[in-house]
Amino acid sequence: MTEERLRLGKQGEEVAARYLAAQGMKILERNLRTPLGEIDLVARYKTMLVFVEVKTRRSHSFGLPQEAVGTRKQRQILRSAQWYLAAGNGSGLQPRFDVVAVLVAGETVEIEHLPDAFGLDG
Repeated sequence: MTEERLRLGKQGEEVAARYLAAQGMKILERNLRTPLGEIDLVARYKTMLVFVEVKTRRSHSFGLPQEAVGTRKQRQILRSAQWYLAAGNGSGLQPRFDVVAVLVAGETVEIEHLPDAFGLDG
């Protein structure tokens, strides 16, 4: 991954974390690495433990950012979340899987939050 793409991804994750915090979520983890993959953000919201995939783009040329979260990526996030929960984290909380799409076009930033974008049943 190029340095520019890494920087854009980090920018998108920071924008998403601030947005979610402003919506009342408490960010618990950033860039959580598990033996089964990475989860961009883990947050607590009311009685839910929210696993968040952040997708950031500079344009719609390659489709909407959230379209990049396909079945394979969803399975990786689900497996990583199950590992995190099995390690004793989030006891008593209901898991939820969200996608936050961030479009950065010059000075303009658009955020689309898709709560419960996918679930344990795919």
